[in-house]
Amino acid sequence: MHWPSGPGPANPTKGCVVNIRSGVAALCVVWLAATSSPSAMAQAGSNRIRGEIPATEAGQFIGKEGTVCGVVDGARFAENTEGQPTFLFMGGNFPGHKFSARIWGRDRDAFDPKPEALGGKTVCVTGEIRTANGRPEIVVRGARNLKVK
Repeated sequence: MHWPSGPGPANPTKGCVVNIRSGVAALCVVWLAATSSPSAMAQAGSNRIRGEIPATEAGQFIGKEGTVCGVVDGARFAENTEGQPTFLFMGGNFPGHKFSARIWGRDRDAFDPKPEALGGKTVCVTGEIRTANGRPEIVVRGARNLKVK
């Protein structure tokens, strides 16, 4: 039997050898639960993730509803782009960011201060985590789905 060391692996099945007959599978699940961060554990059978997800971990929850939090490392109002989106980049600035929040131009008036003024602030955005250009993203539908900490 092999027990991995250190924090939970990026691939949770890596390093967890299971012997079905001896019941090690149950122990392996307990080990995974104990070594994974609470924010990184999805609730089984649920499409909604409880608690705050760090922006750098959002990619683990594609297709789930959740609240992603992080420092806005960069913000951009793309007023000359179709839909006039505003992007809040977290986990690094564009193009090296790990997560983005998108606010469509039609929704901008609901925000005070304007979203591009949030650079350097810690924010939480709530919605469905999807991918855009290969990175996790939430489209923020209204001011109630964006909180400044």
